[in-house]
Amino acid sequence: MDHARLAELQGPDSIFSGLSLQDWADIAGRAVQIQFVKGKELLAQGDAGDSLLILTEGSARVSMLTAGGREIVLAYAEPGAVLGEIALLDGGERTASVTATSAGAALQLGRNAMRDFAASHPEFAWSLMQQLARRLRTADQTIESDRAYASGPRLARYLRRLIRTDVETAQRVELSQTELGNFAGMSREHINRQLRSWEESGIIALEQGRVRVLDVDTLEDISESEG
Repeated sequence: MDHARLAELQGPDSIFSGLSLQDWADIAGRAVQIQFVKGKELLAQGDAGDSLLILTEGSARVSMLTAGGREIVLAYAEPGAVLGEIALLDGGERTASVTATSAGAALQLGRNAMRDFAASHPEFAWSLMQQLARRLRTADQTIESDRAYASGPRLARYLRRLIRTDVETAQRVELSQTELGNFAGMSREHINRQLRSWEESGIIALEQGRVRVLDVDTLEDISESEG
C-alpha cells in the first residue's frame, strides 16, 4: 500500500492522523513488512507489547477474553487500522488479541523505532498526547452512556458503529448474531429477540444471519432514546 493511501485511511482517532507523505515514508522505512494468512493470531492478549501493527491489506478481529473465559469482540479492523499501540506506548501487556479474518499484510513498528520517530517529529509527539487525551475523554463518556441506555438503544448504538455501505447503498453488518452479541455484550437470545422485533417493524432485514439496516433514521432515533 502506498503512503498516500495509508495517510488517507487514517481516521481522526488514529494516532497517526495528520501525518504527511514524507512522515509515512519515514515510518515505512523504520517498519518491517509482514504477511499473514487467515486465522493467524497477530497479537495476543497478555503478551508483552513491544510493537504495533499498521494493517495494509486484509482484515482482522480485535477481541478480549474476560476472567470467566468469555470472548468479547471489540472491533473489526480493515486496511489503515493501527493495532497494538496501547501496550507499545505504556510498556504493559496486550489488552486484546488480534486475529486475521483474511489473508493480508501489515507494517510492524517496534518500540525503539516508534520512540525514534517521535523524537525526530516533535509535532507528532504533541499530536499523540492530544489523541490519547481524546480517547480517555471518549472512554469516560462511553462508560457513562452505556450505564444510562437500555439494551435496545445500546444495540442500536453498536449497529450504528458497525454498519457499512455496500454496492446497493443499504447498510449491512457483516457479523453473525453471536458475534454481534459479543461485540455489544448481550446474549445471543436477547440479540435475536431484539432483531426480530426490528425486522417486523421494517427497521432491519435479516439475511442469512446477517443484519441489513433498512431504516437508518429510525435506528438513529432508537439509539438516542433513553430506553
